Amino acid sequence: MIAGLRPCSLVAALALACASPSARTSPPAAGASPALEGQGPLLYVANQNGASVSIIDLGKRAETARIDLQALGLGPNAKPHDTAVDPDGSHWYVTLIGENRVLKLDRSNRLVGQVEMEVPGLVVSHPTRDLLLVGRSMTAVDPPSSIALIRRSDMTLVDEVDVLFPRPHALAAGRDGRWAYTASLAVNQIAAIDLEGGDVNLVDVPAAGEPREEPVAAEPAGARHAAHSAHTLVEFAVSPDGGTMVAGGEVSGDLVVFDLSDPGAPRVTGAVPLGGAPWHPAFAPDGRYVWVPLHRADAVAVVDVSGWKVVERIRGRGLAQPHAVQPSPDGRWIFVSNNNTEGTYTPQGDDPLAGTLVVIDAETRRIVDVLEVGPNAAGIETLPARPPR
Repeated sequence: MIAGLRPCSLVAALALACASPSARTSPPAAGASPALEGQGPLLYVANQNGASVSIIDLGKRAETARIDLQALGLGPNAKPHDTAVDPDGSHWYVTLIGENRVLKLDRSNRLVGQVEMEVPGLVVSHPTRDLLLVGRSMTAVDPPSSIALIRRSDMTLVDEVDVLFPRPHALAAGRDGRWAYTASLAVNQIAAIDLEGGDVNLVDVPAAGEPREEPVAAEPAGARHAAHSAHTLVEFAVSPDGGTMVAGGEVSGDLVVFDLSDPGAPRVTGAVPLGGAPWHPAFAPDGRYVWVPLHRADAVAVVDVSGWKVVERIRGRGLAQPHAVQPSPDGRWIFVSNNNTEGTYTPQGDDPLAGTLVVIDAETRRIVDVLEVGPNAAGIETLPARPPR
């Protein structure tokens, strides 16, 4: 039961005991960087193989700090995977697969709270509630079939919601604030979670090759997938107006499209065949395009939502296992994190294992910068863009 997000919930063995906010707060760690209050919007890059988080000033398009998690008392195998930011930008969060915990840091990068949970993966800061949504890592052997709800203000684990299917991974919060979504890596299902009433509604997703309701894109000859194959939905993106959601299917190669007119019952309306293992997509702030990293193709696809057609495939310097896309809040730049664990890109700096953050001009769709960050650059986040008026 989720209603009211009660202050303390004994749900599963990992639920934490109720405690005051001060009991969850750590003192500023040695090595915390200087305050960043004078800088513009910031983007946070989880360097999964480097036990670090890179902080990017979006205005300067430059790395201005790199947070060494070992200096905060964590191990070299912390495996930071994904990041999230408070709606007002005052705090940011990072999930640590190797440490089984979620950290909260302030804008000066001081560790101010943490929660223990099993193999945390993706993390979403709810746009209107005092809440973090946290899923499970795709690298976990047998993760719990639940997502965690964490109260941001005092970093208390208030509930773990069983979503009834294995390996929940993709994660999103609806624009209405009431509904949240997750998807299974193992079966073609998503769950809509009512954050007010506590209900979990399961939605079957047609497998690649099955008929789809109101198809939004015709598949060209030779592009059909094997019937009944799994999608392996990696991550969601919700449109700025809240009416549409998409998910990248790693195995099917499809960008699956959902209608959220009834947010408690998402409806599959079609799929855009992309190939190349679509991972973490993102809508442009104006909602006109979806930018999709193709993890196995070293490319980024640009999809026009007016006809659900691919209008560009971007390849080039620095795109090496693209993981996630994040537009700048004004939509001017598109940032793409790249794992580069196979060495497709040869770093020019001192770190031969560096991942990259590729900067694309949203208008010309050309690569304008390649920032070398820590090894295996994974989840990225900045302040959410405001919906168009």
